[in-house]
Amino acid sequence: MPLRLFHWTLVLLIIAAWYTAENGLLDWHQRVGMMILLLMLFRIFWGFIGGSTARFSRFASGPARIRAYLKDRKSWSDIGHNPLGSLSVFALILVVSLQVALGLFATDKDGLMEGPLAHFVPLDMSEQITDLHESLFNVMLALIALHLVAVVYYLVRGKNLVGPMVHGKGPIPEGAEPAVRAPMWAAPLALFIAWMIAGLVWSLGS
Repeated sequence: MPLRLFHWTLVLLIIAAWYTAENGLLDWHQRVGMMILLLMLFRIFWGFIGGSTARFSRFASGPARIRAYLKDRKSWSDIGHNPLGSLSVFALILVVSLQVALGLFATDKDGLMEGPLAHFVPLDMSEQITDLHESLFNVMLALIALHLVAVVYYLVRGKNLVGPMVHGKGPIPEGAEPAVRAPMWAAPLALFIAWMIAGLVWSLGS
């Protein structure tokens, strides 16, 4: 459940971030950015203390594992992300996290609105970070598009990846290790730590 809530909330917030930026609603864009920061912090902590299918150690894939999967995709019998899906997840987490981190140091063209940490860097550096922040958004869109293409590809091949991200249920491959849920305290703890860090970052801009 926590991972599904994270996933769909992030989808809505990325749309909101695009909309507020495109329409010059920079005060709301900053608020949305802080909510995305909170989410990404939670996801990072959840990758270490969350359920088995959400943990980074479970779906981390090296070159050898990826090559083996590409040679024989039918041999994959595990719950959760396959090796290629794992790369996609890591890439999205990395790019979205970097995008929101850059936004913390960004400033608008008029200097009237700036990220909570922008005053810690020189103005010219903040402007360069802003340009990178805008450019990286296109990279993020490309990764999201690739993600959607993969979902459609697997759907055409008879594997529904959307269903499990909605209701949390899906077919269990034969011989797969059963998923292990996170303890009850894990989600509140991850959310609390993420909230404290995001709150500290916000306070530095006050």
